[in-house]
Amino acid sequence: MAPPGRTYTGVMAPRPLLALLFAALAGVGSTPQAWAQAVPLKVAAVQMRSTFDVSANAAFIAGQLEKLSAQGVQVAVFPECALTGYTTRADFRFDAAAVAQAEAEIIRLCAKLRIAIVLGTVYPAGGKLFNAALIVNSRGEVVERFGKLQLAGEKWATPGNHMALFELEGVLSTVIICHDERYPEFVRIPALAGARVVYYISHESGMKSESKLPGYRAQMMARAVENQIFAVAANAPGNVQDNSGSHGQSRIILPDGNILKEASYYGADVLVETLSIQPGKLTRPLEGVTAEFWKRGLAQLMNDRRRKLGE
Repeated sequence: MAPPGRTYTGVMAPRPLLALLFAALAGVGSTPQAWAQAVPLKVAAVQMRSTFDVSANAAFIAGQLEKLSAQGVQVAVFPECALTGYTTRADFRFDAAAVAQAEAEIIRLCAKLRIAIVLGTVYPAGGKLFNAALIVNSRGEVVERFGKLQLAGEKWATPGNHMALFELEGVLSTVIICHDERYPEFVRIPALAGARVVYYISHESGMKSESKLPGYRAQMMARAVENQIFAVAANAPGNVQDNSGSHGQSRIILPDGNILKEASYYGADVLVETLSIQPGKLTRPLEGVTAEFWKRGLAQLMNDRRRKLGE
């Protein structure tokens, strides 16, 4: 929960997504809309150590969904490739049928438990394979399949073909995957369209790359504060035995850039917090010398939505 005395601004999404996008374009330079009431959103960032056993990963994810639903969590967030295990190797092999079955079971479970999920997985479409985020709402509806836009050495993957903007549990949101965090426009443009939460799923470099850790931390803090947006980040933990894997430090970040909660380096931690997304005005760079640039970015976001994975 936000510390006493601080109020964070946000916008609900009571209208269809395309209507919101057109309104964002039509209303640039005008007074932003304010909605009638705040949106409480209870989220969980699950710091999960995956294997290459899809069924074992799926069982762990299902167990977490059961526990978190009982706690009233509305959105559970799992790391990059949580369902399949993460690798950059060209010879990455997985059972596509097992992944599809596991996803179907997780989707059904979301509907049963009335909980939404942001899940790292892989997704084959059009003869290509994407390092993907599967977004499912609490009604068991797939609201987004997003492919990582900027790959980080995954020789098996194809870059994604659209930026993300979707409504999840009443809040307009976006998602990025790992290396995408180094590209501010992937969060800024959805924020211009009204996104108030960015979900960040990752399998960042491990503890052997210690010099990268401060940058990872600073980048998501920057994405939050520069866009006045909540950031919910789920990363994989490190492995104590050989410092392989990632480095943990999943975190929930406030719109002022301060870290509300942060996980350990090696633990299978779960961060749970209720975000208080208040109504109010949004401050966005739609005036001055960059105005036309960002308007074109919004138009590109709308075009991207027509090129979703597999369509």
